[in-house]
Amino acid sequence: MPPYEEIIERALERIGAGYVFPEKTAAIDAAVRRRLAAGAYDGLDERALCETVTADIQQVCPDQHLRLLWSEEPQSMEPEDQDAGKAAFLALLRAENHGVRQVERLDGGVALVDLRLISTADEGAAVIGAAMQLAALSSALVLDLRECRGGSPEGAAMWCSYFFPDDQVHLNDIYERSTGTTRQYWTTAHLPAPRYLDRPVYVLTSARTFSGGEDVAYTLQAHGRAVVVGETTRGGAHPTDRHAVGEHVLVAVPTARTVSTVTGGNWEGVGVVPDIPVPAGQALGTALDKALGAARNAAG
Repeated sequence: MPPYEEIIERALERIGAGYVFPEKTAAIDAAVRRRLAAGAYDGLDERALCETVTADIQQVCPDQHLRLLWSEEPQSMEPEDQDAGKAAFLALLRAENHGVRQVERLDGGVALVDLRLISTADEGAAVIGAAMQLAALSSALVLDLRECRGGSPEGAAMWCSYFFPDDQVHLNDIYERSTGTTRQYWTTAHLPAPRYLDRPVYVLTSARTFSGGEDVAYTLQAHGRAVVVGETTRGGAHPTDRHAVGEHVLVAVPTARTVSTVTGGNWEGVGVVPDIPVPAGQALGTALDKALGAARNAAG
């Protein structure tokens, strides 16, 4: 069996065993095997194989988290090393300051928090708290998620917790296929910085905003706690595991799905639709105009 066939077999096995929508796995399996039999993957290097198989999968199941990924670093195929992905994610969070790129004071006392990743709640609590402490005395907050590419559901819940008065807000649920259970996500009781209440919050989005960033935007919008400004986001709502299926190839398999307690749905495949749609490059200026206008109205 050629190496690429072994990669595809392992990937299909992982998808069949773990994908959160088991009723869709037969169609995925059949589509990829048809393409394999037709020679569609012959002669492709591993990077091109990942792109081509992903496109074929998403033709029958347009889930943006469900994909093959090429890795520059060699991946261990040993079962005891499968937790290495978690360690790599934690290393990435630490290298990127738990996602907080900068906190800035803008005109009119408006705070801007530029957030690129959603950290885990335990690892990121101090940095998240530091950002919110710096924003605590502002007249309005702009949370910039235009380059936010994902992260932790627990961390998303912690970010959202700052904009509600207590621990009594049921934010969303996540159903996990492997256990058949649903985990509830509520606002956090104790936070390392003051809560941000009774002031406007604007969330900036782009077509690149994804996964955990979408979670924060969608949840705050659904609960009426923020105005979303910018572009419709990419549309990935399913928490995902990654498994090595080749030395440089991983398969990302969504194993759970998010359910909003407000809408009963999520942003999968449709994205977070902004309240104020503008090109991403204009989102900050638009939000700042709205914030300053609200401040003038409140003062007058």
